[in-house]
Amino acid sequence: MNLTDAWEGETITIATMHGKEQVIAPILEQTWGLRSIVPSELDTDRFGTFTREVDRPGDQLATARAKALAALALTGGSIALASEGSFGPHPSVPFAAANRELVLLIDQALGLELVGEAISLKTNYRQGRVRSWAEVEKFAETIGFPDHGLVVGWGEPQNLQGVTKGLRDRSALAAAVTEALTRSPDGSLWVETDMRAMHNPTRMQVIAQAMENLVAKARSTCPVCHWPGFWVTQRLPGLPCGECGLPTPLIRLHRSICDRCGHQQDDPFPQGETTADPTYCPFCNP
Repeated sequence: MNLTDAWEGETITIATMHGKEQVIAPILEQTWGLRSIVPSELDTDRFGTFTREVDRPGDQLATARAKALAALALTGGSIALASEGSFGPHPSVPFAAANRELVLLIDQALGLELVGEAISLKTNYRQGRVRSWAEVEKFAETIGFPDHGLVVGWGEPQNLQGVTKGLRDRSALAAAVTEALTRSPDGSLWVETDMRAMHNPTRMQVIAQAMENLVAKARSTCPVCHWPGFWVTQRLPGLPCGECGLPTPLIRLHRSICDRCGHQQDDPFPQGETTADPTYCPFCNP
């Protein structure tokens, strides 16, 4: 299927209230000729907030889908794109913070869903308790203020009080800190990076990377039915040890499965190595 033929000149709804269209819309236009709109009445904060006032209703994919469907319900269109970000330990480097971005494109007329993802160690996701303006200044410097925004409040992180978001001006930050320190019962305040996209250029770059991944998946089609999104869905371990031949935890096989016809394709030895170094063998190196 040629998606450019299907989408050229069509309208896509971007489900955001945080400026993500800045990096998403140009890619959609340049790749497929899609014209983007952003419904001003859509409140995506009801699907979860980074500052924990509202819990996310499901995992990243389910939440992105809920946003996209809500946007389509408002506009009456058939094509929508939504994104959802998360921050936490990197899956391969658990001691390091990572940003995982997921973008979902839905075309209800075609019955098509495409998912793009990006995981990056380049993030300024930080938070902590401080007790003075000097500590706030030090924190602000570490996250790239004022190019990146801050959130200030007091109380416990899971139930912050007096929350002020989007602080990217020194005088506004000073005023928020003064009020929080004055009103805080224990004289401390909670400060964290504002991870909303319009206040975090670093995160915006990762959203763009997720869009690039979505485009790559869309261009990869099933060799049988030519449906877009034919991509690796399983990474199977078991690369044999070069010394004893027993399976190791290293990846032996990539498996791609078509969402439409179910065609399955296995690509062995995706890293170009047919055996593993004995260092990774649980028998040779227990």
